[in-house]
Parts: sequence; structure tokens; C-alpha cells
Amino acid sequence: MAKLESVDSILQTTKINWSEAYDGISPSILRLVRAHHFIRSDLENLLSNYQLQGADFGILATLRRNGAPYCLSPTALYHSLLFSSGGLTKVINRMGQAGLIERIDNPDDKRSKLVQLTQKGKELVDAVIIELHKNEKKKLSVLSKNEIQQLDTLLNKLLSSWK
Repeated sequence: MAKLESVDSILQTTKINWSEAYDGISPSILRLVRAHHFIRSDLENLLSNYQLQGADFGILATLRRNGAPYCLSPTALYHSLLFSSGGLTKVINRMGQAGLIERIDNPDDKRSKLVQLTQKGKELVDAVIIELHKNEKKKLSVLSKNEIQQLDTLLNKLLSSWK
């Protein structure tokens, strides 16, 4: 894989060659975009070891974090996903065929089905999350505990501007 151009290099070449764009550029946003790229790439690499896609993991993690019986309606599942999942029905069907989730009757509405995590899906997401957190801790180890708290506070503040 080719090495990506550094954010500092992007800023420098923009300043030299496109001064009108440089005047309004946000180095912080560029760094967030680059960090997102690396975080997403690391996640995709990890998930590929388990033959999972990002949408699969999102569904497994969402069901798991909602507690026993690890069951949600497709609508509630969609609204609870940390990552968007286009084509949710297709993903649910694929995951059902893999035995990671199952569709069960909704006791409150006989016309609909719920999505429930299977034991196989629970064991898989439990294994993935341990490895994911280990990798994240390793990446964050370049920061002190105080810096991590500051970063979290600042990101939370920034994210609130989208609410």
C-alpha cells in the first residue's frame, strides 16, 4: 500500500499552490479526516480476519450492547447503529444465513419480525471487540491519560455542533 501524503504536506502544498483554499482550510478537520481513514482501515483489516464487513459488525455490536435477549426491531436496529448501514435488509439476510442472527416473531406485532443475536454471533462479536479495544489502546498509547481525556472532551464538544 502506498504511503499517504502527510497532512502537513497537504497544508504546505495547498498554501503554495492554492492560497484561496488555504485561507479557509482547517488543519484540525484534515487531521480528523486522516485519523478516520486510519481508524476505518484498521477496523476493516480486523473484521476481514473474521470474514465480517463493517455493517455486519455494526449490527452485531448494536444487538450485543442492547443486552439480553439481544433483540431489536429492524427500525430500532437501524437507528441505533454507530455506522450507517445501507441495504439493512440485505445485510440482515446475509448474517442470518451465516447463523450470526435470526429473525423471530415480534410478540407485540404479529406482522413484523425482530432481529436477535445468536450464540454464535454473540461469541464472535465478543472476540472481535476484545481485539478491537486492544488495537485502539495501542494506538492511543502515544497520549497520556490526561491527553486522552482532553481529546474526548474536545471531540464531544465538536460532535455537539452536529446535534
